Amino acid sequence: MNGRRYLTVTLFALLLAACASIGNPDGGRYDETPPKVLVSYPADKATNSDKKKISIAFDEYIKLENASEKVIVSPPQIEAPNIRADGKRVRIDLYDSLQANTTYTIDFSDAIEDNNEGNPMGNYTYSFSTGDEIDTMEVAGTVLNAENLEPIKGIMVGLYPADTSFNDTILRSTPFKRVSRTNGSGKFSIKGVKPGKYHVFALKDADGNFLFNQKSEIIAFDTTTYTTSQGPDLRMDTVWRDSTHWDSIRAIPFTHYYPDDIVLRAFQEEGQDQHMLKNERLVPESFTLYFTAPADSLPKIKGINFNDSCLVAEPTLHNDTITYWVTDTMFTYHQDTLAMTITYLETDTLGMLSPHTDTLEMAPKTTYEKLKKEKDKKIEDWEKEREKKLKKAKEPLPYEENPFLKTFLEITGKPAGSLDPNQNVVFTSNEPIASLDTTMMHFYLKKDSNLIPQPFLFLPVEGSLRSYTLYAEWETKQQYVFQVDSAAFLSILGNGSKAIKQEFRVRDEDEFGSIFVHITSKDSNVVVQIMSKGDKPMRTLRADEKGRADFYYMKPGDYYIRCFIDNNQNDKWDTGNYQEGKQPEEVFYFPKPLTVKAKWDLAQDWNPRLERLDKQKAMEITKQKPDKEKTVKDRNRKRDEEMRKAKSGRSKNSNNRSSNSTNSNRNSFR
Repeated sequence: MNGRRYLTVTLFALLLAACASIGNPDGGRYDETPPKVLVSYPADKATNSDKKKISIAFDEYIKLENASEKVIVSPPQIEAPNIRADGKRVRIDLYDSLQANTTYTIDFSDAIEDNNEGNPMGNYTYSFSTGDEIDTMEVAGTVLNAENLEPIKGIMVGLYPADTSFNDTILRSTPFKRVSRTNGSGKFSIKGVKPGKYHVFALKDADGNFLFNQKSEIIAFDTTTYTTSQGPDLRMDTVWRDSTHWDSIRAIPFTHYYPDDIVLRAFQEEGQDQHMLKNERLVPESFTLYFTAPADSLPKIKGINFNDSCLVAEPTLHNDTITYWVTDTMFTYHQDTLAMTITYLETDTLGMLSPHTDTLEMAPKTTYEKLKKEKDKKIEDWEKEREKKLKKAKEPLPYEENPFLKTFLEITGKPAGSLDPNQNVVFTSNEPIASLDTTMMHFYLKKDSNLIPQPFLFLPVEGSLRSYTLYAEWETKQQYVFQVDSAAFLSILGNGSKAIKQEFRVRDEDEFGSIFVHITSKDSNVVVQIMSKGDKPMRTLRADEKGRADFYYMKPGDYYIRCFIDNNQNDKWDTGNYQEGKQPEEVFYFPKPLTVKAKWDLAQDWNPRLERLDKQKAMEITKQKPDKEKTVKDRNRKRDEEMRKAKSGRSKNSNNRSSNSTNSNRNSFR
């Protein structure tokens, strides 16, 4: 009995010791093995197959990640196939009729993962043929946005046999024979291609019919004829000893398919379908019309409950957004809703522009009544605050008019403070300007405490009803003062401006550097642009006949260079047109940043055609980043490291306990 009790106590003590040990109980090593295909029906690469139901079995439970975007069936299917994970199987149901003597490929990309640990299988493609042979050729490349060389993700790329006559209707009438879709780097690989010659196209298909039939669709076409081929090649693969040390490099043979370096420049045509997108009236004194595309003319507005002659139009450069100001403020003060008919050109079902009339009633989101209450509250609060100051003041305060009694036109000048020697100041108002008086404007050079009058020009910004530019002969390291008397500006709503005083300091030349770009290719009509880190044009110059574009007064920092070939010399980049066979104007990027230092001149020779287009744009300014590569999570290595640390810790604690026990025995002996 005592023996049993001793055994029970011992087991209980051991159990407590186990529970008190560092770390959780170990559930064993993680599964890091990707799924493997066991069998498929029909068999992979089967010939003379007429099966439209396909089943692929794996050695473990699997899942499909984002199958609708990643899995591509070729030839393209008009009726979308049903592709799904089912336990340890992937099942595919094809609904289109199978084409005779055709290789079908189902490219899963990296969509297949094991269900528990998410281990990626890697790129996997299943194929079968309805004829006697399986076509195995591949065509690969990259699709870029023609305007800024951004990789385009998710655009469809397809092939037409070269014996199909190349014309302006093939993409409108005949679906692709083989297709693929680009990844996050804009790269594509079209598989299951029959040996031969092909034309390559790209299409951002809006309606899923595999045809270019909407102007809003993005396309790329290439008149080049590409011939498929293949050859043996070697790929170097690094064998790692652990996470930080490599063991060896192996040469792995593989079949290289060509062409694999096609670059397509995708674009959207001008002349998009014209429709009114929306209208809004945020405040009583104006309303805005938004259109889907630029227009050559303004809409015609006829007032129903007001006189439309009181409207002043403020359009954007291309007339796609138009703000109308209602100058009859007395009418809008008493009448919230504006009723009108608007006649504008709209694209009809035949793709032609024809007049269209809408009847609209627009009420402001913020009414005059609400605005008046807000203004009265500000007037009242200011008066109360003024009374408090008067009561606290020991001496009479000077008269001060309530600033909220009158509405003033707001004028803002930018840049404020410091100017570059080649800059001018733009003044912008919050309402369109009806008139201004330059005799009420004064411009001075400030020398110590003296103000010396200087000549200046104050001119409207082209195409703007609100902006004016102050031009002057700026001298570096000097200070200037621009003063405007009150009521020098008058808006179309009858509001005058407050007095303005703005001071400027012109920076020293030594604060800047310069960039001298020399285009060494034989291209003419080259427009060079300095780009910011946000890929926005900061400065634009047309290169001279020697290919030079000199940019002065550049602040220290990193800049990027872009250029385009301005074929029609209109100083802007122009898109392409499929029907006319017109490609978009060519755009190039210098592949690395240029660092500007103060008091330094940086000269850069550049042949834009030396580097392939898909290698030009620096990753730092590329907005479309590559897809994150799927890898095994490597959790076993981390687990082993944690176990080694835990074991080392237990060993150390054990040694400490042994040492303490020895010392205790020695003390007892003493």
